Amino acid sequence: MDVNEEKETILIVDDEPDILNLLSEATERWGYQAVTARDGEEGLNKIENVPVDLLLTDFRMPKANGKVLVEKIKKISPDTSVIVFTGYSSVDGAVDLIKAGADEYLTKPVDLAKLKTTIAGLLKEKRAAGRNTILNSINWGLILSIPIWLILGIILIRSL
Repeated sequence: MDVNEEKETILIVDDEPDILNLLSEATERWGYQAVTARDGEEGLNKIENVPVDLLLTDFRMPKANGKVLVEKIKKISPDTSVIVFTGYSSVDGAVDLIKAGADEYLTKPVDLAKLKTTIAGLLKEKRAAGRNTILNSINWGLILSIPIWLILGIILIRSL
């Protein structure tokens, strides 16, 4: 990571302390800034107050489940990547989460190698999308900065 680059922030929400600590330590070891929440309610509070690049959340938790967190973060920050994991896998649950805005759905126990690859891929896509937005803005800025008289001159020359 470049010295001037800020670490990307991952909000990790899980009601199991051992999993929360494991995921926090792993993501920090991979070069990300980990922010943790012990339940859905605390996760909602962090979503509203901390800029997050990726949400990594358990599905079943007290006070607010993973789907509620996904819906909330997508309202606040639609570009935030989301990975939901659960010990209770079902096709219907996965479909509901993807419809709510989750990018990935993983089952417990979490395979750390797969998780690392998934996080890296999602954040790479997010960075690429951000660069494309900047380039498109620059292109429009250049187009709009062309003097109108030059455009009219080109049109007049072509019509002769």
